[in-house]
Amino acid sequence: MSQKTSRFTFTGASGLELAARLDLPTGKARAYALFAHCFTCTKDIFAANRISECLNREGIGVWRFDFTGLGASEGEFANTNFTSNIDDLVAAADHMRDKDMAPQILIGHSLGGAAVLGAAARIPESKAVATIGAPANPAHVAHIFQSSKAEIEANGEAEVLLAGRPFKIQKQFLDDISEHNLDQAVKKLNRALLVLHSPIDQTVGIENASEIFGAAKHPKSYVSIDNADHLLSKRADAHYAAEMIAAWAGRYISVDETAFSPPKSIEGSVVVAETGTGKFTNYVVTGTGHSLNGDEPASVGGDNTGPTPYDFLLAALGTCKSMTMRMYAQRKGYNLERAEVRLSHDKVHAKDCAQCETESGKVDVIDAQISITGDLTEEERQKIFEIAERCPVHRTITSEVIIKAELKG
Repeated sequence: MSQKTSRFTFTGASGLELAARLDLPTGKARAYALFAHCFTCTKDIFAANRISECLNREGIGVWRFDFTGLGASEGEFANTNFTSNIDDLVAAADHMRDKDMAPQILIGHSLGGAAVLGAAARIPESKAVATIGAPANPAHVAHIFQSSKAEIEANGEAEVLLAGRPFKIQKQFLDDISEHNLDQAVKKLNRALLVLHSPIDQTVGIENASEIFGAAKHPKSYVSIDNADHLLSKRADAHYAAEMIAAWAGRYISVDETAFSPPKSIEGSVVVAETGTGKFTNYVVTGTGHSLNGDEPASVGGDNTGPTPYDFLLAALGTCKSMTMRMYAQRKGYNLERAEVRLSHDKVHAKDCAQCETESGKVDVIDAQISITGDLTEEERQKIFEIAERCPVHRTITSEVIIKAELKG
């Protein structure tokens, strides 16, 4: 799925500039989500990327930002606390609202999950809240730096190592999290809730999920992310959580009937559909479930959101040639290190083409430059080169091709 990503800053609750990014789906977004990252993480953590990609595939735009003092945002982390995180989330929602992108979905990871539970009541457009590995009580995070608690209490601050990085924690942070109890906030959430948690989470125990789920009123759902760590660092775990959130969220958002609805994958076919945005932008989905945009460059009136039709053609031919060379080399036992195919397309006058049978008008010429590296004899290199000319796609486009078109209702 192609994403349109923009990076920008907005003014946080304390007046500092916070670094943010917006990932938009192909076509018009059906709704928008606001994502809050985990404690001391950033907006670009792997789990956030996967969730954003999956929501984009469902037509949902995703805003995420670095909390004050983290990532590329201004400010000192030591001066922040749980209250300031909630305030920054509300400021982000306000900024989104000003852009006509008010968030209907709030997603929070770890302490970010607790923060979205605390912020939901102040974001009136929010209809659904999803938490991942969230603590039922913000004070739970204090156990991470328990060994430094006495120093923090005595000196007012201490430097602690969190995920291998040094952070300065002040006493005001401990005081602030001790004052927050999310039980009432969850009971009065009045929004759909999805709780995702790993039963083996060593950072925030599974009992926290039970407390949040037990306090919430329906509609509420729980998903166990079996065998996952707290940060969802395994690709499969992050993907599973993302797919669950994407599938669940669609039930609770207002659907704009004019929004683009991506076509579904059909086995054995490639489906191409206009997105309704841009002059030439099309959505392409293959029978194996892969998707991307097709477009034209800005020089001819397109938005350059994806490859051009001829880019796709050359990519198909080049991929086929490369794969064919690899299969042949493996079958023959040749030590092929790398095959690379560089292609270009042009139309030339037939009279200028010595190899063409056509004598008038213009003909299509595809130039393929093939690089072959490895511990190979010249004869082996030549044979690998020659087999590329016999790849299936090459044969298809150089033989008689019949395209049957049917007008559907």
